[in-house]
Amino acid sequence: MNPSSLARLIGIGIVILVLIVAASQSTYVVEPGFRGVQVTLGKVSPEFKPEGFGTKTPFIAHVIPIPVRQLTRELNAECYSADLQQVTIHIRVLYRIPEAAVVRIYQDYAGDPFDTLIAPRVQEALKEVTAMQSAEQIVKHREEVKTKALASAKEKVGSILMVEDVVLENITLSKELETAIEAKMVQEQEAAKSHFVQQKAQIEADTAIIRATGEAKAIRIRAEAIRDNPGLIQLQIVEKWDGKAPLVVGGGSDSNGANILLPIGITAPASTATRK
Repeated sequence: MNPSSLARLIGIGIVILVLIVAASQSTYVVEPGFRGVQVTLGKVSPEFKPEGFGTKTPFIAHVIPIPVRQLTRELNAECYSADLQQVTIHIRVLYRIPEAAVVRIYQDYAGDPFDTLIAPRVQEALKEVTAMQSAEQIVKHREEVKTKALASAKEKVGSILMVEDVVLENITLSKELETAIEAKMVQEQEAAKSHFVQQKAQIEADTAIIRATGEAKAIRIRAEAIRDNPGLIQLQIVEKWDGKAPLVVGGGSDSNGANILLPIGITAPASTATRK
């Protein structure tokens, strides 16, 4: 192969390679859950790129993916309560970047938007809320603390980022304070138990009084009924009679012998009948 043909082949190869590289540089793909920010020679495009396949100017433009799905980050907040006790709260923050704020976030804020925008404001909101309550109240009312801190954090961050939720995963107090709170809670439980026992005893006493009063009233009513109606006892005997005529069995020839009343169905012993 002569030198001119070889040079021509090399030139064609270089052109093909440049075209391939240019073709690869002129396309981009934005993954699901992301939006793209196009930067051309240092200038940011005012419109974000939606997810999917697209084209751009090769070599001088590139697309930076920004996540818009919900993200989760953790942080610690060192707070002080109203009674000047140090409280360390471990937080999990759920947030996301709205589509409309993707370009602005990239242009105006350096680094991770969580570190520069969310974390300081969430910590500030939490410190403001805990400063209004004692350490014991922070532990007991953690849901109330979370609700107030979330509302304050949303207000401080604004609409540029969406703070979806704040989870207080752990609240750490000093060992001395934890011991004091536990002792107080034990005392409160013992007091509540004593109060319950007293209430139960009072209820049982009231029930006994009511029962005794009812029985006394029933006895008085029966006594008055018998007094006013002497035949009532005979009537009750007749009502309870089973219909069998009694059999009187004498105790012997002695007039002081006791007589036994037996139902007619029971036959007296032969020896007794012989004596009669």
